[in-house]
Amino acid sequence: MTTRVLIVDDHPMVTEGIQAILESYDGIAVVGTLCNGQDAVDQVKTLAPDVILLDLNMPGLSGLAATEMILEIRPQTRILILSMHDSPEYIATALSHGACGYILKDVPTDEIKTAIDTVMAGGEYMCTGAKGALQPKISDGRETLTSREQTILLELAQGHSNKDVANTLNISVRTVETHRKNIKRKLGISSTAGLTRYALEHGVLQGTGI
Repeated sequence: MTTRVLIVDDHPMVTEGIQAILESYDGIAVVGTLCNGQDAVDQVKTLAPDVILLDLNMPGLSGLAATEMILEIRPQTRILILSMHDSPEYIATALSHGACGYILKDVPTDEIKTAIDTVMAGGEYMCTGAKGALQPKISDGRETLTSREQTILLELAQGHSNKDVANTLNISVRTVETHRKNIKRKLGISSTAGLTRYALEHGVLQGTGI
């Protein structure tokens, strides 16, 4: 079967270069190149891509927001974030929004093809640089929370529902639920009461951080 790929990046040299690379492979068809997230959301039904290579930072609708909206419209699409940012927070946030993988823009060209094949087979793909950035940071025997997770922990500890948090942070309820699971896993806490107790004991509710 031919894999239908959509490339979304606001730098024409990037999209043209990736398109030329991908079109050299059998079994891949580039169904379009777009320059912003909103166009991707608007055209995802029509173009019906199997995989979207999506930049994070674009004018207008960001790659993160576009990821959530695209997956609500077409859940079977696999989204690979293509970015120059290698910070753990960027990577973790992209994955929590539903992306299947993360590729840095300086990867060898054949790695993009490998990433596409991996996510089409149902896997998750992280380039070497992204994997290294995501190595767990341990503090007092616990994985460190990202700043977004700390924000959500604060909201939850104040008794706000997933829906309330989603509205406050302008993200989907599904994303809040994913963050909540990650927070509980990292902290080894199974209940909302436990999260509140942790927040009190570590000064989160006083805004002193974790």
